[in-house]
Amino acid sequence: MAEHNLLGNKGEMLAARYLMEQGFAIREYNWRSGHKEIDLVAQERDVLVFVEVKTRSSEAFGDARDAVTPLKQRRLVLAAEAYVKAKKIDLETRFDIVTVVGSDDSHKIEHIRDAFYPQLL
Repeated sequence: MAEHNLLGNKGEMLAARYLMEQGFAIREYNWRSGHKEIDLVAQERDVLVFVEVKTRSSEAFGDARDAVTPLKQRRLVLAAEAYVKAKKIDLETRFDIVTVVGSDDSHKIEHIRDAFYPQLL
């Protein structure tokens, strides 16, 4: 597996652990709909939370959350719609970003709630 994939997988596991410590239940890891993927599907009380995890070894290449471009947001929204339909879920939804910067031993996690809102067509 490529090094950047290993880093991403570690970041997703650290993000999931962080969210569980905050009281979230993790419903899915890496849920796919066609070519679209949701890193984590979590639930916080009665809210279904779609989480995009961005992992960087350092901040040398800029803020990790900047990588969640409008196109990436649109793909996440489409995947979330597919998830809700496939699972027949009737809950309020939200889109969060969790950034993980650093290594296993020393990392910083930032959780951005309501990071973006689906655009109306």
